[in-house]
Amino acid sequence: MSPGRLATGGTWIDRSRPVAFTFDGRPMEGLAGDTVASALLANGVTGGFRSPLRGRPRGVMTDGVEEPNAFIEVTAPLFETILPATMVNLVDHLEVRSRPGVGVLPTEDLPVATAAHRHAHVETLVIGAGAVGAAAATEAAGRGHRVLLAGEHHVVEHPVEGATILASTTATGIYDDGHVVLYQRSRPLEVVWHVRARHVVLATGAHERPIAFAGNDLPGVLLAGAAARYAERFGVLVGERAVVFTTNHAGTEAAIALAAAGAHVTVVDAGPGGPAADRARAAGLGVLTDAVIAQAQGDARVEAVTIRDGSGAMSTVEADLVAVSGGFNPVLSLARAIGAGLAYDDAKACFVPDGEGPAWLTIVGGAAGDVPTSHPLWVVPEGDDAEKIVEPQRDQTVADVAAAVASGLRSVEHVKRATYIGTTIDQGRTSGVLTAELTNALLGWDAGAQGPSNARPPYTPVPFRALAGVDTGPRLLDPVRTTPMHPWHLAVGAPMENVGQWHRPWYFPAAGESMDDAVARECLAVRSTAGIVDASTLGKIEVVGPDAGAFLDRHYTNRMSNLAVGSIRYGLMLGLDGMVFDDGVAMRLAEDRYLVTTTTGGAAAVLDRFEQWLQTEWTDLRVYCTSVTERWAVAGVTGPATRDVLAAAGTDVDLSSDAFPFMTLREGTLAGVPVRLCRVSFTGELSVEVHVDARFGLHVWETLLAAGAPFGLTPYGTEAMHVLRAEKGFVIVGQDTDGTMTPDDLGMGWIVNTGKGDFLGKRSLVRGDTVRADRKQLVGLLPADPERSLPEGTQVVADAVLPAPPVHMLGFVSSSYRSPTLGRTFALALLEAGRSLIGTTVHAVVDGTPTPCGVVAPLFVDPDGARRDG
Repeated sequence: MSPGRLATGGTWIDRSRPVAFTFDGRPMEGLAGDTVASALLANGVTGGFRSPLRGRPRGVMTDGVEEPNAFIEVTAPLFETILPATMVNLVDHLEVRSRPGVGVLPTEDLPVATAAHRHAHVETLVIGAGAVGAAAATEAAGRGHRVLLAGEHHVVEHPVEGATILASTTATGIYDDGHVVLYQRSRPLEVVWHVRARHVVLATGAHERPIAFAGNDLPGVLLAGAAARYAERFGVLVGERAVVFTTNHAGTEAAIALAAAGAHVTVVDAGPGGPAADRARAAGLGVLTDAVIAQAQGDARVEAVTIRDGSGAMSTVEADLVAVSGGFNPVLSLARAIGAGLAYDDAKACFVPDGEGPAWLTIVGGAAGDVPTSHPLWVVPEGDDAEKIVEPQRDQTVADVAAAVASGLRSVEHVKRATYIGTTIDQGRTSGVLTAELTNALLGWDAGAQGPSNARPPYTPVPFRALAGVDTGPRLLDPVRTTPMHPWHLAVGAPMENVGQWHRPWYFPAAGESMDDAVARECLAVRSTAGIVDASTLGKIEVVGPDAGAFLDRHYTNRMSNLAVGSIRYGLMLGLDGMVFDDGVAMRLAEDRYLVTTTTGGAAAVLDRFEQWLQTEWTDLRVYCTSVTERWAVAGVTGPATRDVLAAAGTDVDLSSDAFPFMTLREGTLAGVPVRLCRVSFTGELSVEVHVDARFGLHVWETLLAAGAPFGLTPYGTEAMHVLRAEKGFVIVGQDTDGTMTPDDLGMGWIVNTGKGDFLGKRSLVRGDTVRADRKQLVGLLPADPERSLPEGTQVVADAVLPAPPVHMLGFVSSSYRSPTLGRTFALALLEAGRSLIGTTVHAVVDGTPTPCGVVAPLFVDPDGARRDG
């Protein structure tokens, strides 16, 4: 009988429904129910693939997700970058091309499957829809459980009444408390399922294992179980003259099945044989025991094998199929990722579960170690080690593993990184245990001395589009955050600036007004009358609990625990290296409650830092941290007319300087809604921040604008905000700092309270490098030409004429603006020993030309602070 489609058989196919497809441009025909792999084999295509590094001919080796050779790109009807041919179902007009283990991203837009995310809550989730998984699902359904049964193939052979069944579905990861992520490869809609299960049953079975012998990667060398299943499920006979190389009775049973399908079969059993071997002989098969295949020969595919029998004699047998069964590896990657371990079973020559793992996880069937006993054979001694493939996707051989061990490596994890074995699409499903046992043997260790490296989730590759689900398009996965006042900003035509994830108004142009003119107008309004800024984006974190004050003392350089209720204090946070991490203010709302603000872009990092130290180092502190950034809208009113504007908007808060001093807060009402008013200033002017429930943010904003119109209240954006704060020398963390600045570098040594006890970064402030006299320090620059703007990032040198390279750089410009108040340009810069240079001239190199600049203190407007209280 010729290899190809059998005249009968095939439990998964529909012979009445032919399906046309193309492979590498060649028209072919399969049947409904085929995979691309089974259809190729039915068409006599045993090879057709290449290895990624050495370009060796390769063919289908398995029938599942463990496939290491046969990878395809799907070009129609829906594009897929790279998939194993064993897991792609045949559909009409399917177009695929072979890929040597590496996908290629398209350069044009192509149609792809759409994706969705769905959630399910069940009592029992069974992963694996084979006979054992179906039995577990049946038992759970009988107890009245909501049951979800997930099977990785497109056919579920054992339907379960009362269970929801997901075909073509793979569990990609198991996480805490029964949270399991499933990927369902349905078309045209694929689904990522987030399942919460009270009980998870792992019935993932076991993968058959190859044996390393010379030529074991030739097309026509398959796993024995896969060859038998192609005949049973798809009615495909892979080879007419088969040699089955086995270490266990399952391989011999596969040989009997192949013979029943019409193949001429010889069994090469590495062990002593047994009842299965006796049954094979009774069925007319040739059986050799205590024998091995020393080498497979052939060019485009296997043509013959050399066999060493029990007496040591060598013989050659013609073969167009070599079916290998070197034992079985329980599929435990998912369990290992959630805490299960491995134990070596000598009788079965494999790693089985060690009984560890969460109580809600049960492992059954082949995954639990219910696999045939096996003769332990990993590598055939005869032949060239450089021709014995261990990892097909990396073209790594026994010789490569031996070289890694010879270089001094002992751990399988190190061998993995030296050879890249297991860093492939299949994550070492066919190579992992083989590599571990080969390493053990090379080191002279016992079998099982160390197990295989573990695969990380996802268990099988998941396209990014599936992970994104419906969250696709220009915004992708990074959300765009807007404030409650955002519709107003858009309505008046304010251009937006991206600040972290936030869209903030950059400036508010009047009709026909340029950006420079708009910014100048906004700045002058703040200095002369009043301005209003949307400050809702500042990070806001409530820190609550009896130990809240002590907790903040450990984070900030100054003391927060002695702050009076209703008072506000500015603070700096440092990294462990003593460098400025973030800044903001702390407001004490009650004895056990603070509201701290952060920079707009630093909010998440600060909250992460708070939680890290609470959960890992200071677990005794009774503190809870909650992000309330979106809870509060903030309108900052600033300028000499601030009190007039707030009074006109209608408030019951006494706004006088005596009743409402700087750096305090008051609760009350404004515009008919509850508000919190905070006397803080980022401009140096009289300022009040109006904090209000975000639901009323737009209402308060519009009320303030209407009430302030008679006083010249002007909305201003982020650009004017930068100019105004720089005129006062107020730094922006991340712009005037670069991760190497201490408080003293910024001229803020006054904020460090070394007598209050320990705080993060304190010890680093006294390192020799931190107290160097030549550290970069914050200074102001005034270009000699008052119209000359210095681009931010401009390097600053001492010499008026550039010397020959290398040129010593004093530092760089961190902020640069034109000030309408000063009537000129100015800048902030970080210069070596900068404070000692005040009163001297340095040179900023603009377009290759040194530009003279006077070094001044970083304070340009109202140096005495007289304007702060109005």
